Amino acid sequence: MRYLVTGGQMKEVDRYTIEKVGIPSLVLMERAALAVTEEVVKYGKKTDRIWVLCGNGNNGADGVAAARMLHLKGYAVSALLAGGREKGSGEYLTQVSIAEHTGVHLVEFPDFKPGSIHILIDALFGVGLDREILGKYREIIEAVFFYRPEFTVAVDIPSGIHSDTGQVMGIALKADVTVTFGYEKLGTMLYPGKEYGGKVLVADIGFPGKSLERLKPEFFTLDPGDEEQLPKRPAYSNKGTFGKVLVVAGSKNMSGAAYLSALAAYRTGAGLVKIFTVEENRTILQTGLPEAIITTYDAKEAEACTAGFKELLVKQCEWATAIVLGPGLGQEVYVRNLVEEVLANAYVPIILDADGLGAIASNPELTSYFTENIIVTPHLGEMARLTGSSVGTIRKNLVATAREYADRFGITCVLKDAATIGALKDQRTYINGSGNSAMAKAGSGDVLTGIIAGLLALGLEESDAAAFGIWLHGRTGDMVREKQGDHSLLARELAEEIHSIWQGQTR
Repeated sequence: MRYLVTGGQMKEVDRYTIEKVGIPSLVLMERAALAVTEEVVKYGKKTDRIWVLCGNGNNGADGVAAARMLHLKGYAVSALLAGGREKGSGEYLTQVSIAEHTGVHLVEFPDFKPGSIHILIDALFGVGLDREILGKYREIIEAVFFYRPEFTVAVDIPSGIHSDTGQVMGIALKADVTVTFGYEKLGTMLYPGKEYGGKVLVADIGFPGKSLERLKPEFFTLDPGDEEQLPKRPAYSNKGTFGKVLVVAGSKNMSGAAYLSALAAYRTGAGLVKIFTVEENRTILQTGLPEAIITTYDAKEAEACTAGFKELLVKQCEWATAIVLGPGLGQEVYVRNLVEEVLANAYVPIILDADGLGAIASNPELTSYFTENIIVTPHLGEMARLTGSSVGTIRKNLVATAREYADRFGITCVLKDAATIGALKDQRTYINGSGNSAMAKAGSGDVLTGIIAGLLALGLEESDAAAFGIWLHGRTGDMVREKQGDHSLLARELAEEIHSIWQGQTR
């Protein structure tokens, strides 16, 4: 696990390190510039024409320092002082003075006519940018576009990307590599900022751990190796040791979603999986997944909500360790009754997905049954229906939207997008870095619900099951893409690939 920070948090980490710990700002700046310089040296040749685009804040000061280091190494480097030489932070003015005394070629905007740019170091704006880029600075970025740098290294965050949301603030520079300091910023984990950041490298420049810990960081992500935190399978055990997943899913002639969720739960490690579905699905599900227990109901009884139907459903809920509710249920009248009865009678974690969420959106009074053991897994369209907001607005505010919905009901909200957000009930927020566009296929979300359910069955509590479930789901997608390419992935292959992650655990 590693922490992610907002721009405001990073500023506070910086302030505390300088003012309370006592590490001088210029010391941090020199280490930051050195990290950038080392990355440029990996890619550049001394014959390359290197330009450093510098604002007049501390991000620009990092850039001026990097220009000086490259110059002293014998590289052909120039620094474009976008904010001039006279105005700026104290550190910026100090770095400009040092650069002048060491012979760095410094240029101001009217004189910026590079001819060509082999390597661009983008140090124009840092994490403090909070408004649209206009005027002279927009002209400068457009001028850079005109010269088409062959390779771009961003300092801390690509200029024009909001450090908290990843949104483009009117215009932005796209980097091949971003060298960020201390902790990765949310803006390079969320789209479109993730695309603009390229490969993100986190450089240790000397921030002590307590500078962030004191802020009680709530944003985090998972990386390869974190599967070691997942429970091992004890030798002395039986199928009951590993939990029972009830999959309430599927409608007449629509059995695929139920199959995928059940398969994923089994592959994740659940000991028993039962599918509760309409009678019409029995044969195909029993044939496709003979390991699953199949219990069926009559849709007409569900619609009438008969005593027999209620009794049958209550028994299923009492049996389960975790419940998947919603995939492929359809939009028949009885679905509302089914969702309500499960919510009212289950006292175990419930992953509420797909048509289950549709029933909630159409009948918002059902949220009165929400308790802390609920995990909702909407995509953007479903979230729009749940909240009454637009998809466009949600896309620009993924973290805030997921966090607000989770906090309103005291539940866990998994908001699915290219970078999925897990607003966890324990107030942490997970930002996913695994997965790829090949996973944008029918059934992929059904596999996710099954993975989360399988982790719950293994004993993880809701917050950890949601975060690890999102991450594992993306990891399987990355593994399948390596084998199948960008276009040919099928959802069932995600479930089948889960074994690779378990095999990666140290025995």
